Amino acid sequence: MKFAYTNGILLDGTENMMPRSGCIVLTDGERIEGIVPEGADLSGYQVVDLAGQYLLPGLINLHTHLPSSGKPKKKEQDPVKLVKVLTSNALFRRVVLAMCQSYAKTALLSGVTTMRTMGGVLDVDTKIRDKIRSGRVVGPRILAANMAVSVPGGHMAESLAYAANSPEEAADYVRTVAAEHPDVIKLMITGGVLDAKVKGEPGVLKMQPELVKAACDEAHRHGLKVAAHVESPEGVRVALENGVDTIEHGAEPDAEILRLFQEKHACHVATISPALPFALFDRTVSHASEMQQYNGDVVFRGILSCAKACLEQGIPVGLGTDTGCPYVTHYDMWREVHYFQKYCGVSAAFALHTATLGNARIAGVDQETGSIEPGKCADFIVCQANPLEDLTALRQLSYVVARGQLIRAPKVKKMPEVERELDRFL
Repeated sequence: MKFAYTNGILLDGTENMMPRSGCIVLTDGERIEGIVPEGADLSGYQVVDLAGQYLLPGLINLHTHLPSSGKPKKKEQDPVKLVKVLTSNALFRRVVLAMCQSYAKTALLSGVTTMRTMGGVLDVDTKIRDKIRSGRVVGPRILAANMAVSVPGGHMAESLAYAANSPEEAADYVRTVAAEHPDVIKLMITGGVLDAKVKGEPGVLKMQPELVKAACDEAHRHGLKVAAHVESPEGVRVALENGVDTIEHGAEPDAEILRLFQEKHACHVATISPALPFALFDRTVSHASEMQQYNGDVVFRGILSCAKACLEQGIPVGLGTDTGCPYVTHYDMWREVHYFQKYCGVSAAFALHTATLGNARIAGVDQETGSIEPGKCADFIVCQANPLEDLTALRQLSYVVARGQLIRAPKVKKMPEVERELDRFL
């Protein structure tokens, strides 16, 4: 169906975007056919009057996990036992698939038109990706990693990641994942806040350099980029030295790390959302231990430090939510954009550009999406107020358009306790 979006104010996603009025966005099927002045002949188009609202590119979430909702829990679950149960028979595997599909749809209805999944259950993520591509289910464009590669005792080992004992096994697991035709390979190089054993050491190096190199070399042989979970300076250095393309989360960098970022043409994907509750919430709310709160603060400050330093050096910085962590939902990508502005000191326009065209470039899909341009996919959202003045305008959308498909008045079911606690940090 051909649509003409009239009487709107356009924010095109470019770095220096300014509101543009008096133009009409034309779509034909999945594509943006053109941007024409008001008064153009609209014969053959279904007109959508935006009534002065703001039209901008759909948000892109570079780091999310589909198997979890982000609902906070008072007690930690054993992810290995949980995944083992959920994958134990065909019925449970169908339940997992349906659950992940529903979470992907939630993300879309909140304005995320493209997401990178950074560790999932078996090959569920590519299955959902392909079902969305073929129109069998509704959801965002998915760039899938499927299972990650970790090491015994490493982050998410035996749940959302295979555990490699040697460089040969690391390469073998990459081949196993590559056979499922993913879009990216994910490595778990360091530990994290929840699996840290020592106060002040949330990102202990788990995957040794020779395993990282073997995995990266094999991924690159398959034409796949590598993203890596790293939460310590040592982990960042090892990742960059051995071929990782995007540093997920990050840590405080030194001059050598920044040099490696530039030399390797690597990018940093900041994930402020999951660190904030651990670092800033009262522990009676987060149910974090003293050690987890302390380590959460180390990671929180490390992510911000890495992002700021990379921005100063012209190193690309992207954004992702790491949904699945406590208090990080599939409908709150807008909060990550807001945190980027608030804690990294960038403008609202730059934050919005980062979450759209900037993220598209890091993901390698900027020729397809990320900005409002003729020929690109019709992926955009519409909100009532100007997000360049206040990014919370992205919280409630009037329309979501994904690959040309129009969704009017999208609604998502929210968690009141999550909204209440996170709103304290707006």
